[in-house]
Amino acid sequence: MTVKRLDNVGIVVEDMEAAIEFFTELGLNLEGRAPIEGDWADRVTGLRHQRVDIAMMRTPDGHSCLELSRFLAPPVIADHRNAPVNALGYLRVMFTVEDIDDTLARLGKRGAQLVGEVVQYENTYRLCYIRNPEGILIGLAQELGPQAS
Repeated sequence: MTVKRLDNVGIVVEDMEAAIEFFTELGLNLEGRAPIEGDWADRVTGLRHQRVDIAMMRTPDGHSCLELSRFLAPPVIADHRNAPVNALGYLRVMFTVEDIDDTLARLGKRGAQLVGEVVQYENTYRLCYIRNPEGILIGLAQELGPQAS
C-alpha cells in the first residue's frame, strides 16, 4: 500500500491570530478554525485533558494544508523554534512563491527575518529561509526559467 497524499503539516504557535495573519499574508487561505478537546483527542495524541485551538490554512492550489495549533492545556513543554537547520527532527516547511522579493517585503512588514541570504540554485530556483515572528523556520522558493508560471 502506498501513501495516498500528505494531508497537512502541523505547527504549534503561541499567538494564533498573528500566525493566521502571517500565513494569510503569505497567500494561504483560512479554511476553518475549531477548538479540539475530549476523550477522542486525548487518545489520539496521548495527551490527557488537552484543549487546543486549531486553524487549517490551505494553499491556493487546494492541495496542501498547514494546521496551526495553540495549546491551552497542557502547557507547551519544549521549544524548537530557534534550532539550527542541522538539528534532528522536523526542520521547516517550504512554499513556492511567485516573487520571492515581493514576498520578503510583505512578510518583513509582519516581522519575518531573513535567516541567511536569498540565493540562486543553478537556473532553477531562488531560495531562502526566513523565521516568522514566533521563530518558526519557513523556506521560500521561486521557480526560474521556462517552468515558472
